[in-house]
Amino acid sequence: MMVFKKAIPRRRFLKGLGATVALPLLDGMIPALAGPTDQAAKPVVRMGVVYAPNGIVAASWRPAIEGAGFEMTPIMEPLARFRKYMLVLSGLDQKHADPGPFGEGGGAPHALTGGAYFTGVFPKQSEGVNIRAGVSVDQIAAKELGKQTQLASLELGLDPVEAAGYCEGGYSCAYLNTISWRTPTTPMPMEDRPRAVFERLFGDSETTNPAERLARIEENRSLLDFVTEDTSSLARGLTPADRSKLNEYLDAVRDVERRIQLAEQQASREIPTIERPASGFPASYEDYAKLMFDLQVLAYQTDMTRIITFMLAHERSGRSYREIGVPDSHHGVSHHRNDPVNIEKLVRINTYHVKLFSYYLERLAATKEGNGSLLDHTAILYGSGINNSNEHTHDNLPTLLVGGAGGKIKGGRHFRSPLGTPISNLYVSMLNIIGVPVEKFGDCNGKLDLLSVA
Repeated sequence: MMVFKKAIPRRRFLKGLGATVALPLLDGMIPALAGPTDQAAKPVVRMGVVYAPNGIVAASWRPAIEGAGFEMTPIMEPLARFRKYMLVLSGLDQKHADPGPFGEGGGAPHALTGGAYFTGVFPKQSEGVNIRAGVSVDQIAAKELGKQTQLASLELGLDPVEAAGYCEGGYSCAYLNTISWRTPTTPMPMEDRPRAVFERLFGDSETTNPAERLARIEENRSLLDFVTEDTSSLARGLTPADRSKLNEYLDAVRDVERRIQLAEQQASREIPTIERPASGFPASYEDYAKLMFDLQVLAYQTDMTRIITFMLAHERSGRSYREIGVPDSHHGVSHHRNDPVNIEKLVRINTYHVKLFSYYLERLAATKEGNGSLLDHTAILYGSGINNSNEHTHDNLPTLLVGGAGGKIKGGRHFRSPLGTPISNLYVSMLNIIGVPVEKFGDCNGKLDLLSVA
């Protein structure tokens, strides 16, 4: 028997007038005779991190029951439909976020948290250029997996970068602004501008001239208008299934671009209240978060990057959440002093963040790839670097791993490690799961073998 099937190159782009749009994985990109062991037929495995600052109320987060029978606690309830993908992890510590043996860093609990959480290193006290932490887990992964993608990694956030210099207890603001470090002395800035993220993924034009870019926005033309001819040519050679998948993807790109343009138009009508230029942020936090989540889905779908780190807000964030009836500062209510009213407000914020995270999971699950979805081929860490926010403790951290990672994670369980287990054990396991062989990181003293399906 002879099988004729023209495979589309995996790294295929639609191009026109300087615009570039990467394609998602289509069935036509898989060789016709690919067998179950053919690497070309397997979707790639990705790693994401979604960080929630200022701690999570343990009593409303952590299940009491271990194993598959765990209960969906109040904060995790919005994730109920994803239970089979969830691996709830308890007992993991980040001791490097605790003050030093002589009290070093005692006046900067959030700086220590942000600097140590994903690096496994006690941050150096510094207000200036000689800051130092360690290479973070995402950047270890990016160094290896980034060889195969256009962008090694994406670092995103929903808070503007704080002022340079001192922020807390003699520690630089850099320790609060990010959890991602490319080198021990190079913190990765969290990009908070949707337009900038969009243009990193898809480009805009051959010019970076701001006036020309603005003119294009005002003309309200879609990026996809520039690649219409290439799109039509490609579509004629696709199967009905691939054509449907391509149309769904392009509709998603159009929708994201439309929302960015709307935000920019709204921003231009507002009177600036801060010195930094208006960059076109959606008015509501929820719309903002969803837009940034959708950009992450597009980044994974097109294999532009396989590593994304996303902060729902900076550590020590003072953002208020009036949309859910909490006008108070997030950081303020996190110091609840065991006041039931403040604890209830913090639970409301924690639950709201998880609800937004569930939107992200829905989008990943709805995006088909190969024989599954993006969620089936991704491992996403959701967590906070603080357990008891009133006392800034870093033991038994709230930690959740979601996604199938290409069949390498067995979800639907609550796994409790012995108290005192370094969270670095989880990080080493995650790196190995996504194909980055590592034996040691931070204070790792073993692997969490139960991440494996076997």
